Amino acid sequence: MNRLDGKVAVVTGAASGIGEGTVRRFVEEGARVVVADLQEDRGRAVAESLGESARFVVADVTREDHIEGAVADAVTGFGRLDIMVNNAGIVGAVGSIAETDAAAFDATMAVLSRAVFLGMKHAVRVMVPQKSGSIVSLASTAGVMGGLGPHVYTMAKHGVVGLTKSVASEVAHHGVRVNAVAPGNTVTAMTSDVVAGDPDRIEEATKTIEEMSPLGIAGVPADIAAAIAYLASDDARYVTGHTLVVDAGQTTGGSAGPFHGQRAKVIREAGKRGI
Repeated sequence: MNRLDGKVAVVTGAASGIGEGTVRRFVEEGARVVVADLQEDRGRAVAESLGESARFVVADVTREDHIEGAVADAVTGFGRLDIMVNNAGIVGAVGSIAETDAAAFDATMAVLSRAVFLGMKHAVRVMVPQKSGSIVSLASTAGVMGGLGPHVYTMAKHGVVGLTKSVASEVAHHGVRVNAVAPGNTVTAMTSDVVAGDPDRIEEATKTIEEMSPLGIAGVPADIAAAIAYLASDDARYVTGHTLVVDAGQTTGGSAGPFHGQRAKVIREAGKRGI
């Protein structure tokens, strides 16, 4: 598949996990990619492994000048910008709402919310004049339901969904599409740290996520990268303002509910059963 031939992308948080999977999928489909990440050694290694199709830039997504610089690097290094993927993320502040520190709140929102805003801002500045482009941001199932993530993370990811709709409505008539992907449990170092208590206990995390999955399989970065590649490509030319949930059916009742398997009947009112 060469759906992204000639396209140029910036991917934040691209040195590992979903970001790395997305970079590799993009290059497989013909794109050239700016690998933007704070992890210099890992980021450079990813870019070097992909040859002339990738270049690495140091990017702290809490700094506007770094995000602006990553976009500028795509334009100066590869000649244009067609795709912006706002992927960088952390779990952030965890704990009771009554005990969450305001500074921890601010630090979490800076990565998960403000950085997405800045990524859209600087991508749009390039894409609107050229009358084309696709922005894809990482939300989460915690952005479409409560109780699936920490409070601040949940707030930020709901914000990604809302900002996606809002910016999509502004730039649609310029030919720029803005969408989001909401992954469910996906095997990465970050989720392994949450699920298994250690970012390196990948096998244990995989088994746990398989057991939680309605489909009985664990999501991996390649699954999310496939969804991102679709939204980035012209296959999704008629899709904007949308959040694509990729979660094995977790948020849509994929597990058997209390009424599945019962003998057919009609419940007409509380306490009474029909035929």
